[in-house]
Amino acid sequence: MSFYRGMTCENVTITGDGGTPITAYVAKPAGSGPFPGIVLVHHMPGWSELYIETTRRFAHHGYIAICHNLYERTGNADANPDDVAAKVRAEGGIPDAQMVGDTAAAVKWMRSQANLNGKVGIFGSCSGGRHALIYASQRKDVDACADLWGGRVVMSKEELNPKTPVAPIDMTKDLSCPLLGIFGNEDRAPPPDQVNQHEAELKKHGKVYEFHRYDGAGHGFFYWHRPIYRPEQAMDGWSKVFAFFGKHLGK
Repeated sequence: MSFYRGMTCENVTITGDGGTPITAYVAKPAGSGPFPGIVLVHHMPGWSELYIETTRRFAHHGYIAICHNLYERTGNADANPDDVAAKVRAEGGIPDAQMVGDTAAAVKWMRSQANLNGKVGIFGSCSGGRHALIYASQRKDVDACADLWGGRVVMSKEELNPKTPVAPIDMTKDLSCPLLGIFGNEDRAPPPDQVNQHEAELKKHGKVYEFHRYDGAGHGFFYWHRPIYRPEQAMDGWSKVFAFFGKHLGK
């Protein structure tokens, strides 16, 4: 595997859902490529340091990477991510449709890069995993999708609302690309039984997927800055992520 210690990083502005300008963080490996692309969909804690660092991690591994600020309408790039995320959480999250529009802008930006190899993956954890799955089910412009412990894929009718009108599991028949799922067996959102339901639906519709489940790990076990971090499981999980994208996006 090639590693790219040299990279360029910057903020760019893309035109999100409804024509709203939103900020995105970009990291590109040094060199002419061509490189595959990764669009990162951040989690409920927001457009945070963790996701900015993860964007650079993908560039280090040879991907053009972009992470767009889904919460731009609540707080811009200079706002404290914790404060912004708290406001978004209090408002019940962002609409799925708005997320799809914003993410489509990030994918469009990626596909405009001259040194892209033509392949684009989408990656997200927690709410970002759920959002990545929704995007890959509603659009056909990504080539692989990684969902890390995305909750609320299985939803009861009582949980549906105008912002989240359709449960992601009910979109399975429309999933347009291979799916990677990474889960902790001690997670409660999603719990193992919901992961089982999701896997059964993927099998039912003949989708290409791989699920990896980890004992001794709960929600967010990649998050090195929190007590929930599980180094051994996280290291293996990252190896699965890079193997998956390497297989489906190439180098």
